[in-house]
Amino acid sequence: MNDAIHTRPLLDRSLWLTEDDARDLAQGTHRDPFAILGIHSDGKGQFLRVFLPGAVGVDVLDREGGSVRCCLTGMQIPGLFAARLPHAAPYLLRIRWPQGEQLTEDPYSFGLLLGEMDLYLLGEGNHRQLGHCLGAQPMTLEGVDGVRFAVWAPNAQRVSVVGNFNSWDGRRHVMRLRIAAGVWELFVPRLGPGEAYKYEIIEATGAIGLRADPVALATEPPPSTASVVADTAPFTWHDDAWLAQRGKTHDPSRPMSIYEVHAASWRKHGGDNGELYSWRDLAEHLIPYVLEMGFTHVELLPIMEHPFGGSWGYQPLSQFAPSARFGKPADFAYFVDECHQSGLGVILDWVPAHFPTDPHGLARFDGTALYEYEHPFEGFHQDWDTYIYNLGRREVHGFMLASALHWLRHFHVDALRVDAVASMLYRNYSRNEGEWIPNRFGGHENLETIDFLRHLNDVINEEAPGTIVIAEESTAWPGVTQPTNEGGLGFAYKWNMGWMHDTLEYIAKDPVYRPYSHHDMTFPMVYAFSERYVLPISHDEVVHGKGSLICKMPGDEWQQFANLRAYLSIMWSQPGKKLLFMGCEFGQWREWSHDRELDWSLLAEPRHAGLHRLLSDLNRCYGALPALHECDSEPQGFTWVVGNDNTNSVFAWLRWSASGEPLLVVANMTPVPRLGYRLGVPRAGGWEERLNSDAECYGGSNMGNLGRLTAEDSPLHGQIASLELTLPPLAVLLLSPAETP
Repeated sequence: MNDAIHTRPLLDRSLWLTEDDARDLAQGTHRDPFAILGIHSDGKGQFLRVFLPGAVGVDVLDREGGSVRCCLTGMQIPGLFAARLPHAAPYLLRIRWPQGEQLTEDPYSFGLLLGEMDLYLLGEGNHRQLGHCLGAQPMTLEGVDGVRFAVWAPNAQRVSVVGNFNSWDGRRHVMRLRIAAGVWELFVPRLGPGEAYKYEIIEATGAIGLRADPVALATEPPPSTASVVADTAPFTWHDDAWLAQRGKTHDPSRPMSIYEVHAASWRKHGGDNGELYSWRDLAEHLIPYVLEMGFTHVELLPIMEHPFGGSWGYQPLSQFAPSARFGKPADFAYFVDECHQSGLGVILDWVPAHFPTDPHGLARFDGTALYEYEHPFEGFHQDWDTYIYNLGRREVHGFMLASALHWLRHFHVDALRVDAVASMLYRNYSRNEGEWIPNRFGGHENLETIDFLRHLNDVINEEAPGTIVIAEESTAWPGVTQPTNEGGLGFAYKWNMGWMHDTLEYIAKDPVYRPYSHHDMTFPMVYAFSERYVLPISHDEVVHGKGSLICKMPGDEWQQFANLRAYLSIMWSQPGKKLLFMGCEFGQWREWSHDRELDWSLLAEPRHAGLHRLLSDLNRCYGALPALHECDSEPQGFTWVVGNDNTNSVFAWLRWSASGEPLLVVANMTPVPRLGYRLGVPRAGGWEERLNSDAECYGGSNMGNLGRLTAEDSPLHGQIASLELTLPPLAVLLLSPAETP
């Protein structure tokens, strides 16, 4: 028996705890403090017990009026006080600490907090408002302001909420276990937004862990790791007009040009070593820039709170909280609202594949493999040193589903781009034989993840109409963008990693060798309409020693810029939505680093400024010329004119609008001008040069066709007429039939 149990005699020994209860309370291991603390009754009437380690005295006051009802007496263990109550009524505790007095309600005077429907939906894995159920929720309960805490930890022996408000003492605010759902809950009076907290957990093994809240709505700025009680007052939105029409902006027939941004390194105050831009800074500077460049959407690398900045957000721990690096959650809402009022869509990268192993996070959260698979062959990513979500577990499935809905509904985000889908679909992803566990049919498909992705897309279509989900999927998995009722995964779009790989392989070759790799540019058109695609030149192509996009281009500096202008012109004139990572639009020489801002001074140099202007004009052509976007996902929207002239490294194709209006695209991928090059076209008469990537204003040699030429009634290449063209070196031309005067 603990010696401390007999340190303080009490006249009314009927209020003493049992030896086991007293010991467990003193050691902070009691599983059900509500059974012994707060108001209780026996044959003599009502009595009150409180446990306040470190307190020197406690008075009970009437909540109405504040008169002293009684004084509590110290009991068996330091910090335990009790007394019989003269009458039953709401009460306050006046606690005398060595450093002063505190007036508060008793957390153990409140009844059950979460409703039965909440608990049912949590257990079913289908609570779609998890961010308003679990975590820290400021509220008024029985007329008392405070915060309701709730956390899922079914295998924990004990869970407490700790913070500055209780000196991080896990004995002070032990939570109640709702056994059916495995959820612990407690209402802490007189707390409010801005309070830092964590959960102290006695794990299944008996070890003590200090954990951040998995459903925290706000966090401390890294490197601090505590969760923060968020201000949940509703944000005042001004984007009704945008929301009413945004579904149309995501239609396959509409242009979608995406500027991919790492918020921490786009720009900084004072240069590379300066402070990060806040969300309000980004609203002021990023939004006008993206609009000036003609993009339709901005895509943010993951902004969910993540402990290590060098992960760029792809190892997040707080799936419901925007990173405190950039401000408060309301500041992020302000940024999205400003984007929408400016006519700009917002896409977030979202990571349901894996999470980091940091000890304050989700890893073995209650001492067991709660969020992850137990076996390392299923639950550990060797490539990234991370744990894999067990999406076959109902509660984890529901946790990630609710996270997706939280960003789309609570923050009005327009689309989620799901990271690393390929790693989710295959149980043997990046694993050697004997290092993976087959599914129940003996195959390598992850059936639980497939079910999750289909359910995710179906629920988002139902719950967040007008929003979309985009897959980063790098394999030939069939039906990624096919509807779920037809056996597909149900995504709106898929990144075309094959197009990216093949075309970058081609463009990196010296033009002397390009005739031998001609197929790298033509093969992607074989499968271009098998899915609805986004053509991505993303952050992954300009890091880890791969060099910047301009540095991939061969030749001297003039040729490098000409090659890049031609490459981007091809990208913008081929089927598929467009995505370009920041810095690529002006030809940054240095490989991207998350630790410094982009090299904005380069825009003062003519060639960089010319590339920048070309990208802006490409976006405007893309939006203004229906042939470049209306039939993006339909085979009838694309026709090869010349796809086999590998000798000259010339490519030519037609894009078609929904009404049958053609646009001719011609690419000369050598530094040798081609004079008198004849191409078949579907119409005789006047044709106009709509864009020439070799124009002087873009930094080119200004060779071309003087803006206008005439097609003759001379059939060629299966077309009824033909044009004789001058093809500038390392350049792309866009031509359309001239409008009738």
